[in-house]
Amino acid sequence: MDDSLMYRQWSTSHLSGSNATYVEELYEAYLQDPNSVPEEWRDNFDKLPRVNGTESDVPHSTIREHFLYLAKNKSRAQPLAVSSVSSEHEKKQVKVLQLITGYRVRGHQKAKLDPLGIMEREPVPDLDLSHHGLSAADLDTTYQTGNVFLGREEATLKEIVDALEQTYCASIGVEYMHIVDTAEKRWIQQRMESVRSKPNYSRDVKSHLLERLIAAEGLERMLATKYPGTKRFGLEGGESLIPCIDEIIQRAGSYGAKELVLGMAHRGRLNVLVNILGKNPAELFSEFEGLKKNEVGSGDVKYHQGFSSNVMTPGGELHLALAFNPSHLEIVSPVVEGSVRARQDRRRDKKGDLVVPVLLHGDAAFAGQGVVMETFQMSQTRGYRTGGTVHIIINNQVGFTTSFRHDARSTEYCTDVAKMVQSPIFHVNGDDPEAVLFVTQMAIDFRQQFKKDVVIDLICYRARGHNEADEPAITQPIMYSVIRQKKNPREIYSNRLVEEGLFSQEEVTSMMDVYRSALDNGQHVVQSLVKKPNSELFVDWTPYLGHDYAAYYDTSVDLKLLQELANKLDQLPDGMVVQRQVSKIREDRQKMAAGALAIDWGFGETMAYATLLHEGYQVRLTGQDVRRGTFSHRHAVIHNQKVQGTVVPLQSVGTNNASFELYDSLLSEEAVLAFEYGYSTTAPSGLVVWEAQFGDFANGAQVVIDQFISSGEHKWMRLCGLTMLLPHGYEGQGPEHSSARLERFLQLCAEHNIQVCVPTTPAQVFHMLRRQAIRPLRKPLVVMSPKSLLRHKLAKSTLEDLADGYFKVVLEDAWEHDPKDIERIVLCSGKVYYDLFEHRATQDIKNTMLVRIEQLYPFPEAELSKLFAQYKKVKHVVWCQEEPMNQGAWYCSQHHMRHVVHSHYPDLLLHYAGRAGSAAPAAGYMALHLEEQASLVDTAFNIE
Repeated sequence: MDDSLMYRQWSTSHLSGSNATYVEELYEAYLQDPNSVPEEWRDNFDKLPRVNGTESDVPHSTIREHFLYLAKNKSRAQPLAVSSVSSEHEKKQVKVLQLITGYRVRGHQKAKLDPLGIMEREPVPDLDLSHHGLSAADLDTTYQTGNVFLGREEATLKEIVDALEQTYCASIGVEYMHIVDTAEKRWIQQRMESVRSKPNYSRDVKSHLLERLIAAEGLERMLATKYPGTKRFGLEGGESLIPCIDEIIQRAGSYGAKELVLGMAHRGRLNVLVNILGKNPAELFSEFEGLKKNEVGSGDVKYHQGFSSNVMTPGGELHLALAFNPSHLEIVSPVVEGSVRARQDRRRDKKGDLVVPVLLHGDAAFAGQGVVMETFQMSQTRGYRTGGTVHIIINNQVGFTTSFRHDARSTEYCTDVAKMVQSPIFHVNGDDPEAVLFVTQMAIDFRQQFKKDVVIDLICYRARGHNEADEPAITQPIMYSVIRQKKNPREIYSNRLVEEGLFSQEEVTSMMDVYRSALDNGQHVVQSLVKKPNSELFVDWTPYLGHDYAAYYDTSVDLKLLQELANKLDQLPDGMVVQRQVSKIREDRQKMAAGALAIDWGFGETMAYATLLHEGYQVRLTGQDVRRGTFSHRHAVIHNQKVQGTVVPLQSVGTNNASFELYDSLLSEEAVLAFEYGYSTTAPSGLVVWEAQFGDFANGAQVVIDQFISSGEHKWMRLCGLTMLLPHGYEGQGPEHSSARLERFLQLCAEHNIQVCVPTTPAQVFHMLRRQAIRPLRKPLVVMSPKSLLRHKLAKSTLEDLADGYFKVVLEDAWEHDPKDIERIVLCSGKVYYDLFEHRATQDIKNTMLVRIEQLYPFPEAELSKLFAQYKKVKHVVWCQEEPMNQGAWYCSQHHMRHVVHSHYPDLLLHYAGRAGSAAPAAGYMALHLEEQASLVDTAFNIE
């Protein structure tokens, strides 16, 4: 054992000093047989880091004995006949080792995992003696054990097979041999084989297990009695989930974790709320009775609600957070990961020691929904890793009414997707609580040791239908005929403990009565709940509550500071060789900072981030290719062209620990956007930005937009300041690269839930991004960001525009005109303004004012009305857009525009100039695109 590890473990213990020898002896005994030492010592030894795989697991005495064995056998002279026998024995020895490997690889396929006993398991040839050239005649022969027995070099084949059967084919089936890392495989192997997957637990531990099962069963019984037929997605049949989560929390706390974030869908959620997070049962009962809380918003059904609390663990107080979720099952998974990453960043927890994510899944959803794969794929990437997630699958062996045997998946297990990141998978029979406890301890220990995802497949059943109003026997008659005759996990375990003589039936009944009494009295039933929690353990949203929307917000910056920051961003290390086009961009930005060149989009956006960082705001920007920028405008990361290395200039300007995080994401929209939503709901003080490669790619994450971004505050009172940059504009690139589907976002707008902006100048994007971070109002910001405008000769600003300005929700033409000459007002948003501007200049049109609506929601009626008041001679008002009539802003915003028009010009109609309605967003042929564009621009100036 490593002396430094020993010292850290016991230097503050009464066992240090003269008792070190005793500890060493205990450790030696533990390494040979973990069940031979007291449970509290085994628990401590289990948590010790392994050095170089399992080398430190081998006791010194065993190593000495092994070398003595080799020396004796090497010096022993043997006659020829003995040699031939030995040769045959050696061949059998190889077969024995192959058999051992067979159990380690495929033992799970023989394990007794199904509480119902109806799982169809094919025979496994690799576990048959004859498959390896062995027979019953070999059972009493002694062979090398292949480390199946710690401290024993040899055992009979029968002993070896019995040990393997107990370890890999009882209530636990483990899949770990697909893992490439040898240290990880050996770690699992040693933990399981050393105790035959069945540790000896003390009476206290078994009592706690029983109490947790009683709690899980007791709540379901009461709800079934009190609210029969009401939907609750109960946990009956899967009650072992409660001791499983309880152990994760307590064990994570013992490692020093300060926060644990849970994500789960419906099944068992109410049970987790009451029996794990400590929600008051009386509050839950009031929700069942339909009593409305004193809160604004629509609210949500009880099995979507989140919750947070603090509990006490062996390592101190731990903050628990259960994420709110919609009915879209697995979509909550990346949301939780984002929330965890934000909490880790706040704590400077780079390894993930202090904040632990735990995700609960249904078996059908885990196998069926692609966001699960996307979330796994994020798990070890720089921008999204969280130090490993503990996944628990509540495996009901059915999805709603769909049978897994034929329709729910094509794989043997629902967990097979987890193999893509080499996660160990622990299948466990939910009717064996001690087996569940054991794999739970292994799972959290593995996560803490290796900082990787780990999966617990809790194989159980659903005692009722998909919901309590459903009749499951309609579609699963055989399964439910078995379930109706079956004892539940609590009954099985309590009977077992009574038979073992550890408890009397009266004691069990008393425990059940105590729990029921607490429920009846509306008392908290989580003993570890902290009644006066430490507020430092959770995020304070108080500064961001209660703010009303206002269009104007001061985002000005001192001009000299702008120049100082721009010059600082221009500094690169000596010897840095910059690519030619990037070098030209940097030269231009030097001129922009000096006021010698008009400011372009890339400079305006970069300076927004730079000024925010200088003012102490964290900035996080992610998405596909954001470091360079899809359209090569950002170049926030400079790559050395001669040697491997990069420089991120924006990381040099932050103050007060403000960090600039910039990550190219994996090629995902759904999981990545959900992650950033989760991050922004947990990091209120900074700017969190997700940029789509093309705006319409956001429709791959539509569930995130619909269920979280646009409605999360209204349903769950969850504030979010996420910014979405969605490239949008008709450049002739076809249907999939033109529209960010502006109409879909506008359709979601109500009650000031989100902001939808279409900035057209570098100064506008500068002030828009600064407003999003500095203003205490926290609302999602959806930006139709440009493509061609990134380098458009007219889309320019000045340093003074950045220094003295603010985000203007309406922009009026800056050209010489007399208001009395204006007879036509053309309203528009985005890139089409510049097409209209150039057409007016080319045709020398003097009577038309172009007005840009830079924020379509909340719609700027007051600002637009103030502008209209200047023009008394208007005869025509037109809305011009590039998008087809059934898309864009026309249908969702025309009533706002008409209201302003009619208040100033009661007799005028609001005309439409744009493409005709279309099933596709844009034409696929350049010639047709140009023809349509010229036509809509001409219509804007001539329609009457």
